[in-house]
Amino acid sequence: MEGRISALTLTLCLVWSSVGAITVTIPQASYEFKRGDNITLPCTFKTVTGKIITIKWSLRPVQAEDTETEIAIYYSADESVETGQDYAGRASMDVDIPTGRANLKLNSISLADNRVFDCHVQAKGDMTGKPDATTRLVVLVPPSPPMCKIQGTAEYGENINLTCVSQEGSPPPTYKWDSRDVQNNPRVPDPKTTDKDGILSLYNISKDASGFYICTSSNKMGRANCNITLSVMPPSMKVGATVAIIAGVAAALLALALIIYCCCCRKKKNKEEEYAMGAREDEFHDQELAKNSESRQADGQENIHSSENSTVKSAADRHDEHEEQSERGYDRRRDDDDRLRVYDDRRSDYDDRRSDYSDRRSPSGNRRSDYDDRRSDYSDRRDKYSDRHERYDDDRRYDDRDRDRPPVPTSKPPRRNYDD
Repeated sequence: MEGRISALTLTLCLVWSSVGAITVTIPQASYEFKRGDNITLPCTFKTVTGKIITIKWSLRPVQAEDTETEIAIYYSADESVETGQDYAGRASMDVDIPTGRANLKLNSISLADNRVFDCHVQAKGDMTGKPDATTRLVVLVPPSPPMCKIQGTAEYGENINLTCVSQEGSPPPTYKWDSRDVQNNPRVPDPKTTDKDGILSLYNISKDASGFYICTSSNKMGRANCNITLSVMPPSMKVGATVAIIAGVAAALLALALIIYCCCCRKKKNKEEEYAMGAREDEFHDQELAKNSESRQADGQENIHSSENSTVKSAADRHDEHEEQSERGYDRRRDDDDRLRVYDDRRSDYDDRRSDYSDRRSPSGNRRSDYDDRRSDYSDRRDKYSDRHERYDDDRRYDDRDRDRPPVPTSKPPRRNYDD
């Protein structure tokens, strides 16, 4: 009885082993290759029936919501290989059914191939067993130059973070921070400082935290560095306040320059007006003197001619001439009086302008002295003019005496007296 049971158990074990005999294996859990290499991922299988239907290589999803990505499928019916769209021209399969070989070949691997690969074998009659095997492909890439930044405000008593990140690197790089003081000497980090995953945290910073900070990103393929300069400032020395102070000083200097320029222009304009006013006064005096001198010269020439002709003219003729001269002298005197009144009017206008100018004029002794000198010259010329006017009055009185003198008897018959 016991022999029958053992024989039945053996038979069941043989049947069970023949039904679930398929086994798929990959020698290593992970493989490492450099970026750009041409690689081969091995896969082997065993089956009792030997009737292989398909062999498939695919990528396992990274996240739960992702789908499986097919790389290549081998069909035993026609011994053909079909590749997925993302691996067309880069993927192929090396399959040998009798020896149980189903290797995957990839060309020019990149960081996108840094995934988990799955090898699946489907055999007819083998519904159980282990039809799948997986492995990890690690594409080795040296870390790229990291980027160093400061997070926070570098002021006394603040907490800040120094960050360091490499965009590329496989396996993922590790980060390490080193610091130096302002004299570029190595220093021991503060016990409160933390350095984790490329983030260096500084708490309650002070002036002693200023210096140079160096971050090193490294993996088995290489390393790269970045550095940053930290300058801790007092709260009152903010950049915005400094810029505002500089802008205020620049605006004040610009306003002062504009005021000085306006004052210089106004002073120059007043000086030009003063010079033009003095020139008009001198021109007016010169014109008056020229007119008076011409009139005096004309009178002198007429008197000379009259004295030369008096020896040949009669007393009556001299009397007539004296009357004509007196009339001309009266007319000239009246013209002189008119010119004098015009001159007085102009002088009053000049005095009004001078008073207005004196209100605007800035105190300057040199310009006042020049003006007084020109005024004294004008007074001297007016005194000369008064003297000449008095001599003209004397000449007129002389004409009046000649008029009262009795006529000189001549051989000619007496002429009719115009006064009668």
